[in-house]
Order: sequence, then C-alpha cells, then structure tokens
Amino acid sequence: MLRYILHRLALIVPTFIGITLVAFGLVRLLGSDPVALLAGERVMSPERHALLSEQFGFNRPIWEQYLDFVLSALQGDFGISIRTKTAVLDQFLTLFPATVELALFAMLFAILIGIPAGIFAAVKRGSWFDQVTMGAALVGYSMPIFWWGLLLIIVVSGMLGWTPVSGRIGLQFFFRPITGFMTIDSLIHGNWPAFVSALRHLILPSIVLGTIPLAIIARQTRSAMLEVLGEDYVRTARSKGLSPRRVIGIHAFRNALIPVITTIGLQVGMLMAGAILTETIFSWPGIGKWMIEAIGRRDYATVQGGLLIVALVVMVVNLFVDVLYALVNPRIRVQ
Repeated sequence: MLRYILHRLALIVPTFIGITLVAFGLVRLLGSDPVALLAGERVMSPERHALLSEQFGFNRPIWEQYLDFVLSALQGDFGISIRTKTAVLDQFLTLFPATVELALFAMLFAILIGIPAGIFAAVKRGSWFDQVTMGAALVGYSMPIFWWGLLLIIVVSGMLGWTPVSGRIGLQFFFRPITGFMTIDSLIHGNWPAFVSALRHLILPSIVLGTIPLAIIARQTRSAMLEVLGEDYVRTARSKGLSPRRVIGIHAFRNALIPVITTIGLQVGMLMAGAILTETIFSWPGIGKWMIEAIGRRDYATVQGGLLIVALVVMVVNLFVDVLYALVNPRIRVQ
C-alpha cells in the first residue's frame, strides 16, 4: 500500500509542473499591461511605470518570473495581489469556505438523487422510468450552466418568489464568522432564522452546480448496477430465496458502489470549474467569483496564484480518492 501511495505522489510532480506552466502562461495571454491598469484613467509617468514594474517584477525576463513563481509557491507564497496588496493565499482562505459549502450541498443534492435514480433505472431496465431517467440525465449533462441558472432565477425567484436571487444570507443577519460556513456559523450563534435564510440562499446555486454531477452519477450507478446484477453471486443470492431488497441493497449495490465512489471523487474538479459560472450568476462570494473579478482587473498574481491553489486542491482530493479506492479494491494496488 505504501508503494502505491508513493507512486501516486510521484505522479503529482509532473502534474504540478504542468499546472504552473499553464497558470503562468495563461495570465500572460491577457494582453494588457497590469502596471498601466493600476493607474486607471490617470496618466502615469514613465518613471512611475518603471518603478512599479520593478516593484512587481514585470521588468525581469519571463523565465526568471516563472522560476520565482514556482519557488515561492513551493514555500507557500502564491503572490501578492496587485490591486488589494494582500496575499493571494489569505484571500483564498477567506473565500474558500463559501465555495466548499456550495460544493458540498451541490454534491449532496447530486448523490441523494443520482444514486437512487441510477439504481431504480438499472432494476427497471428498459422500462419507461429507465428511459425517462437516462433521458433527463443526458439533458442535465448537456444543459449550459449559465442558461440553467438564469432560467431558475427567472422562474423560481422572480415569478414564484420561493428563493432569494443572490447572496449567501439575508442582509438583516450579521454575526462573527467562525468556520466560514454560513449554515454552521448561524447554528453556532443560535440564530435559527439566519440558518433558514442561509439554506434558502443555497437551494438554487446547489441545484445549478449539482445538475451535471447528478447526471454523471446516475448514469455511472446504472451502468455499475447492470454489470453487477449479471454476476453469478447475485443469481445465487436470488436462488437462495433472498428478498429483492436484500439482493439489490446488500449484494449488488455494495459492489457497484466502488466505481461510483471514484466518479464522485472525480466530480470535485467539475464542481470547482462549474462554481466559476454559478457563483458569478448568483453573486456568491466564493473562489469562482473572485477569480472572474481578478481576470477582469488583469491581476496577474491573483489569477495565477488562484489557479494553482485550486488545482492543488483538486489534486489532493483525487489523491485521496485513489487511496480510498485502493483500500476498497486491493486489485488496484496489484495492477
């Protein structure tokens, strides 16, 4: 097992190098002078421009800037924002709980609906339920996030008035953050109306962000269940007279759960990518909205540092899923 973990850790090194190249290179394609953007509409003298370029290191060769970026990242320094003059990592840690809270509720929504839907679709293979479920999964997977989010805002929030349009909590509620999770902090402070408000603000963003993972989980669960239901041990369990609920719930589902767990783990990257659009649509103060604003301001340090941190988070989660998968299925370690 230790050898397997070391092998997975070794694969992170080239992945990390590739991510740094992408993060560093993409921001250079933005095409604007970040020092000139600091002046806004004011006229900046050449001396002032040269001074700021030297201060932020933009006057140095590209390879030196890249090497400094990598060495600083290895030490936990992901740069200083050009606009706010604060550490990128500090901004990330402040906003990350909002994104995690949204991603957890979105994944909970996807799991609670996707897994049962996939199981029943496999058991009722070829029925109208199977066809409707898989058709809906295909539509959900193909649906653009920005269109789906705006449609729900218009119908659910605008026409029906069931949920708030944007934000994390009602403006009338204010309390000192402890964990950064609005639902947990409201309960810690004993503010039940604030907890209800935080949940209502989470409904639409969670549905929008969790729609694509839900479709993938449902299709993967159905495929895994169909494969397991054809195995000899399932037919043996049925021949022994076990109830269908026991055969499906214990013998079949427990073995079909292994690829489903892997699929759920791989959705972390998709959730982080989907959060960019979702948080922008719902004005959710998380990492996605922060990155979009940094791109609009041409804040090089924030964009490249934020991209690298998000990629590292996804890499760590995928490593954890790989290790968990190897613990559940020892054949993975052998292979």
